[in-house]
Amino acid sequence: MLLRTVHPDLSGAEAVVLGRSNLVGKPMAALLLAANCTVTVVHSRSSDVAAICRRSDILVAAVGQPHMVTTDWVKPGATVIDVGIKPLALPDGSSRVVGDVDFALARTVAGAITPVPGGVGPMTIACLLRNTLVAACRRRGLPDPVL
Repeated sequence: MLLRTVHPDLSGAEAVVLGRSNLVGKPMAALLLAANCTVTVVHSRSSDVAAICRRSDILVAAVGQPHMVTTDWVKPGATVIDVGIKPLALPDGSSRVVGDVDFALARTVAGAITPVPGGVGPMTIACLLRNTLVAACRRRGLPDPVL
């Protein structure tokens, strides 16, 4: 849903999924394939990860490594979805939540990018609520709500 706000037609887009977890990486790759993207899954054993990421129109980062993705990993104008979430210790002893993408740097290159926090997390909750409402309507024989 996030991608379709920027790319109504994903057919033919080159997508890279950074991470192969069963929770995010593999399902995301399957969704992108179903949308007719050319999909590459990059993981800890992949060679030249930055070069693979740099050629993608769509980059989905889901590895849990703070600020792993920097500007030299992002193709100018690419859409970047940051699924990673990790606390990052600050010099003063406090911490803040960051994603896999160095947002401050990558936003200067990306055409569209999700922040962490405040990007994928709230969207996940909204989709869960939507699916719950649709399921409740269907269970009671009501028409699907117009959302």
